[in-house]
Amino acid sequence: MTLGVSTVNLANAWLNVLRGTTFTGVSVFVKLHTADPGSAGATAAAAGSTTRPAITWSAAASGALAMTGTAPSWTNGGTSETLTHISFWDNATAGNFLGSAALSSSQAWASGNTYTLSAQTWSITPLAA
Repeated sequence: MTLGVSTVNLANAWLNVLRGTTFTGVSVFVKLHTADPGSAGATAAAAGSTTRPAITWSAAASGALAMTGTAPSWTNGGTSETLTHISFWDNATAGNFLGSAALSSSQAWASGNTYTLSAQTWSITPLAA
């Protein structure tokens, strides 16, 4: 399975906290894709816009984070494609792949159109009650 939290760049860092290492939080940036981004986040990047706007999260509750603040948006700069997935990064232009998710529904995206990510939640499961 390639969707979800990056094993190398995020899951291992979180788990290493349990053995006493320090984890420093990161800024998170989101990128659009036209198919599953793959295990490194490098597959099927949207051509209409390659920017990675910042995304902010609420405080974690019940094992989940929810997107908060200004919703990221992109304007298609000249192609027609269908958006299906997003990926998360720790840098606006380079950096480390943090994870990916499928959109709740695919979105046709034509030249000049704007796409806004209206909601996003990350959660860790299962949780002990």
